[in-house]
Amino acid sequence: MIRASVIVFPGSNCDRDVKVATEAVTGSKANMVWHGDSEVPKSDFIVLPGGFSYGDYLRCGAMAAHSPIMRDVIAKAKAGTPIIGICNGFQILLETGLLPGALIRNASLLFICRDVFIRCDNNKTFFTNCYRENEVARVPIAHHDGNYFADEATLDRLEAENLVAFRYCGADGEVTDAANPNGSQRNIAGITDPTGRILGLMPHPERLFEPALGGTDGRRVFESAVVSVMEAAA
Repeated sequence: MIRASVIVFPGSNCDRDVKVATEAVTGSKANMVWHGDSEVPKSDFIVLPGGFSYGDYLRCGAMAAHSPIMRDVIAKAKAGTPIIGICNGFQILLETGLLPGALIRNASLLFICRDVFIRCDNNKTFFTNCYRENEVARVPIAHHDGNYFADEATLDRLEAENLVAFRYCGADGEVTDAANPNGSQRNIAGITDPTGRILGLMPHPERLFEPALGGTDGRRVFESAVVSVMEAAA
């Protein structure tokens, strides 16, 4: 049995979507863990879902990063439990320092909600191993503060250590300014930590994980987690 836990914050609006996606892929009931709890049940991986935690007051993800449950999430992440942060969950990962950089206002200063193309630049991580290297996937975005920013030294380190998991691209896989929906530096859509076990990404894979939703390109994020867990247990 594969055990996934989804952290629920006040203002989360994708926690149920992630629950449905993880349960469909793992075949097991997901733990829904309230932000005010003090401990996450033993889990094979933890999801920080999208939404507007705490109404995005102060700064996106800033208040959620200090929720009581996050002390245990951070401790478990540092002990090796895989974590995926999607959209607002990515913002939370950055606010906790589990991943480097920041997510600032979209370059257009507008909320953007549409499908985009992303290219998998590193398919050797916990959450990406079911994608082919440089495979292009179509996934939705829905954010106002998805413009990834970091200093040049951090960006160079991400590149040198192959920590950029996904980049915004065209349907042909070409990384261009025109394919960048929010102004993210180097078209970065998602990054991992050096272990490959912590992933933050702005697009929503749970919103395209089955044909009824219009596509399945996001499903392989969750399938990758299942494969990783099974390989570790073998």
